[in-house]
Amino acid sequence: MGSEAISPRIRPVVVGVDGSRSTTATIDLAVTEAIRHGVPLRIVHVWPGRYTGVFRGRTAVPTPADAKRLLEVTARRAELAAPDLPVTTELRTGGAANVLAQCSQEAELLVVGHRDNPFTRPSWGSTAAYLAHHSASPLMVNRGIAHDGPVVVASSARRSGSATLGYAFAEAALRGARLVAVHMWARPGGVDGAVPVIRAGGFAGERAEAGERLRAALEPWSGQFPDVEVEQLLVSDLDLPYTIERASVRSRLLVAGIGQTGRFSELLYGGVGPAPVGLRSPTSPALLVPAGWPIGQRVSTGASTSWT
Repeated sequence: MGSEAISPRIRPVVVGVDGSRSTTATIDLAVTEAIRHGVPLRIVHVWPGRYTGVFRGRTAVPTPADAKRLLEVTARRAELAAPDLPVTTELRTGGAANVLAQCSQEAELLVVGHRDNPFTRPSWGSTAAYLAHHSASPLMVNRGIAHDGPVVVASSARRSGSATLGYAFAEAALRGARLVAVHMWARPGGVDGAVPVIRAGGFAGERAEAGERLRAALEPWSGQFPDVEVEQLLVSDLDLPYTIERASVRSRLLVAGIGQTGRFSELLYGGVGPAPVGLRSPTSPALLVPAGWPIGQRVSTGASTSWT
């Protein structure tokens, strides 16, 4: 296991491990992302033994020896997958959500796993859902197997969502994939849940205005990433759950803004509805991007970065 100190100028990919069934897949995903970003990998396990709050686990609290063994096993797996990748481990104590949120402050990317039993409990779980609002770095949630489809990004078409779009363009470029920009469109005019005013012939014009806002939001990034093929998709609020469900099983990555309270984010970490056991398909990883995340830094720290 590498023991070299990580340069303060290089932010590592940080992956949280907990010993659940998804841990090995989460480590593999984090290794892939560290190589793609050209940065070291830091494996973090939060041991709850000294945590003074309420421990909600259903099994016995692991011992410090168990925690150290988990870090050793996961680090060994990462080293076997990428022998040249610098790997460090860190054992922390406390509540997993708060500790990982602190780790995200010095991370290039934070990677965590999906909760167990995704077929019968499709939500992310409390830790990942908390990080979806409080991670200081981009957050990737391992939810299953990535597919060969496009990168799908949820666009608010607002200036505050520019970092999300830029990150999605960069990810699509690195993966050689096309980008599908989804924008949820709702009829304007409704206030505090009131029924919007319906104007004769206004539907087409209102929808066209939403499409123009989306096009304007995409245009600057299309200029920076001319090789990325972009498809625009306008959906209504009623069609959004189905759109997310289909995108989850057909895309290679779902990208959205972090800390948002919009319906897209809520559906992502809350699940889009129950499914009979054995019928829910593996879903692609989800990536949430903080507002204002420096996309220029993201592009410049690509896979060509040297480990020395």
